[in-house]
Amino acid sequence: MYKLKELKELEEKIGYEFRNRKLLMQALTHSSFSNEQKINKFKNYERLEFLGDAVLELVSSQFFFETYPDMSEGQMTRIRSSMVCEPALAFCARDLSLGNYLLLGRGEESTGGRGRDSIISDVMEAVIGAIYLDGGIECAEKFIKKFVLSDLENKQLFYDSKTILQEKVQKDGKCLTYELISEAGPDHDKIFIVEAKIDGKTVGKGQGRNKKSAEQQAAYQALLKKMPGDKV
Repeated sequence: MYKLKELKELEEKIGYEFRNRKLLMQALTHSSFSNEQKINKFKNYERLEFLGDAVLELVSSQFFFETYPDMSEGQMTRIRSSMVCEPALAFCARDLSLGNYLLLGRGEESTGGRGRDSIISDVMEAVIGAIYLDGGIECAEKFIKKFVLSDLENKQLFYDSKTILQEKVQKDGKCLTYELISEAGPDHDKIFIVEAKIDGKTVGKGQGRNKKSAEQQAAYQALLKKMPGDKV
């Protein structure tokens, strides 16, 4: 159960104070926890997530429409998709440490649900939905612009890092591979370390809770520095 101190701490992080804190608690409650409650069942975040997803799509669509007046519909759709997809929202949720505030059932807790992209990205949308219900569209928009639609250039480079690196390597006529260097931890909470290699030479290293995220981080690190064959 939550203590008032924890809820206030999270409110300070997100920059919004709830009038109805029950909405915030609901946004942080996973169905596995609410299902375990035999007498006083808690509402889980699923309905708030549904609402938050719609608010996020509206706000982000308007943002890209106004920010990039010369961008085509197809381009706006692609950039919006990359900025509000599951890994992107999970990335934003981790910046706020939302996983630390989740109410999870014992089974979900034991299998690493607190750090799972699919869960914390849903919580991010649920928080948006909760803010919208509590404070209206302007408050939700402020939150989205601050924590989801900020630092777009670097975020897009990170989210699209594997595709960008692959295109660059193919253009140069080289071969890109990813090699799993190590994995550690229990099955439900493993950490994978991967190296990105171009023609056998290591150009980036990354780690993540699955191979895909580790490869993404390795590709991102490779893009941040000079590639083999790049002109000075």
